Amino acid sequence: MPNGYFITFEGLDGSGKTTQLRRLAAWLAASGRTVVSLRNPGSTPLGDRIRSILLDSRSESALGGITSLAEMALMFADRAQSIAEVISPALAAGSIVLCDRFTDSSEAYQGAGRQLGSQRILAMHAAVCNNLLPDLTILLLPPLEASLVRARRRNHRHAEKEGTDENRFERESDDFYTRIHGAYEHIAAREPHRIAIVANDDGDNSIDAIELRIRALVTGRLPHD
Repeated sequence: MPNGYFITFEGLDGSGKTTQLRRLAAWLAASGRTVVSLRNPGSTPLGDRIRSILLDSRSESALGGITSLAEMALMFADRAQSIAEVISPALAAGSIVLCDRFTDSSEAYQGAGRQLGSQRILAMHAAVCNNLLPDLTILLLPPLEASLVRARRRNHRHAEKEGTDENRFERESDDFYTRIHGAYEHIAAREPHRIAIVANDDGDNSIDAIELRIRALVTGRLPHD
């Protein structure tokens, strides 16, 4: 695989995307593939510092609030750094890159959730990311209410156990998340060649069943040596 392969995982917090990314990474590595995993925001020294600002709910009081445009700019600063430091070198080395969130998240969260609009997000993507697109995006989109309940419960447990608070987005209104959910559906309909919805409210959506569906999807899309 001379040019590598870039796969992103998208969805609301609580959709199960992080769990599925880890499972796919382990399965690919066990099959002899070279895999590089990362998350947006994060996974570089700069990105981890940006993540601590963007996701910590205490940022609102400590910084006097983060404006929507500042939030968008910080997301893209993290993304530019991860492309330069992690993604591009890994793809050049022929690795499979698995990324937990990418520009689709900004289009959904900042473009729709914050109501900045898709055009502004896509213009930033072109300018900052040189229009780098994933080869495949796996979109997990279970029912909205179930995702939010799971995300808020998980982050509460994490705050109690680790002493870190990544609840800033989970404190937003249901209307905010309804806009995000709709944006993801719109993006998937616009780019069906790239985006595959592998989790919804049909049939068996257990963690193991979704994992098998993702394996089959990736197996069919990965180039063979």
